[in-house]
Amino acid sequence: MSNTVLELNCVTKSFGANLVLDHLSYQVSGGSVFALLGENGAGKTTTIRILLGLCEPDSGSSSVLGLDSRKDDLKIRQAVGYVPEQPILYDWMTVEEIGKFSATFYPIGYVNFLKRYFDLIRQYELNQYAKIKSLSKGMKAKVSLALALSPDPELLILDEPTSGLDALVRHEFLESMVDRAATGKTVFLSSHQIAEVERIADTVAIMKKSKLLLVEPLEELKKTTSILTVTLNEEIPLEVPFATVIEQRTNGREHRFLGRGLRADAEQLLKEDSNIARFELRTPTLEEIFVGYMSKQ
Repeated sequence: MSNTVLELNCVTKSFGANLVLDHLSYQVSGGSVFALLGENGAGKTTTIRILLGLCEPDSGSSSVLGLDSRKDDLKIRQAVGYVPEQPILYDWMTVEEIGKFSATFYPIGYVNFLKRYFDLIRQYELNQYAKIKSLSKGMKAKVSLALALSPDPELLILDEPTSGLDALVRHEFLESMVDRAATGKTVFLSSHQIAEVERIADTVAIMKKSKLLLVEPLEELKKTTSILTVTLNEEIPLEVPFATVIEQRTNGREHRFLGRGLRADAEQLLKEDSNIARFELRTPTLEEIFVGYMSKQ
């Protein structure tokens, strides 16, 4: 039996002359935290909307929990917890009322939904009698998170979920995503908070200008990527023939490379080069990897 909970197959989407997604294909496995990273306008939100059946691709197909995004969009949205970047809430309702209203969409799990919802709003320190329109952006984000988590879905799809949250709530929420994955549930998130993603993600995908640059387990990505900083005795061009260079920066006699697939004998080759005064090899952070790929032409 397949463990795939989400799949895109050669998905393309344009808005007028603007190509937003260019033949996007990847799968997300169950029981994991999957992070979609990319610059603004890379196509992350459009990807999510296509998966949920809120937007149709020009070509290609996608599925969520074995359901076709085109044909089974309503079933998908009932089965998935979704937090958009800008939550759409009924401003005239109170925090309590919007929870009770949302619970009616889950008649079988109405009681459990409300129990989890009230537990969450207490945890997020929300006043259940407050009108939604009186809440700050961060408080509205907490309501949206509580609504998405209350049905205890197999899959959570989150578009910038920590935007507006204070540091403590953000930390607790992200840790809870790891806990969800440990129980076999799946989290798919798009985020600009790359340092936070690095703490919790099992797999990352990086997009740039509608294209998918990579999809890889985070641990493997970091293990196979290196930052090399070299200081030369003489100011001459330096090449790194023992790695695939993603990004190169030069400042006088100092050269910095971000590369993948470093040869096993790289350090020995560096030591044998008489023009190298000193060098440092280290594992980059996810943010350094991301910036490197965004800088790559």
